[in-house]
Amino acid sequence: MADLEENKRTVVEFYELAFNGKQPEQAVEKYVGSEYIQHNPQAPDGAEAFIGFVKAFPEANVDIRRVVAEGDIVVTHSLLKFAPDDRGTVAVDLFRLEGGKVVEHWDVLQPFPEESANPHPMF
Repeated sequence: MADLEENKRTVVEFYELAFNGKQPEQAVEKYVGSEYIQHNPQAPDGAEAFIGFVKAFPEANVDIRRVVAEGDIVVTHSLLKFAPDDRGTVAVDLFRLEGGKVVEHWDVLQPFPEESANPHPMF
C-alpha cells in the first residue's frame, strides 16, 4: 500500500525544488523514476524535457494550495506564474508515483480569471 503522506511530500518537494528552487536537475535526480511519461500534449516525455521546460521559464513559480492523494496518484491544485506580474494559471496536476518516485504526469490548466460570474475564489 502506498504511503499517501510520503507520496504527497515527494510531489510537493519535486515541484517546489524544480520551479521555486530553480533546480530542475536536482529535482529530477531525487524525485523522478526511471521514466517520466508526460500526458500534456505540448510537452514531450522524459526527464530531460521536464528540465528543459523549467529552464525555459526562469521566473516561473508554483504556489501549491492543495494536495490530495489516493493510491499511487497525487493531485496538486496550484497557482503557476511564469513571471512576477503574471496573473497566473490555475493548475491541477496529477502525478503517478511508482516506488516512491514520480513516473507520470497529467495537467489541466486555466488562466487565472480577471472576473468571475460568481463570488467564489479559485482556491
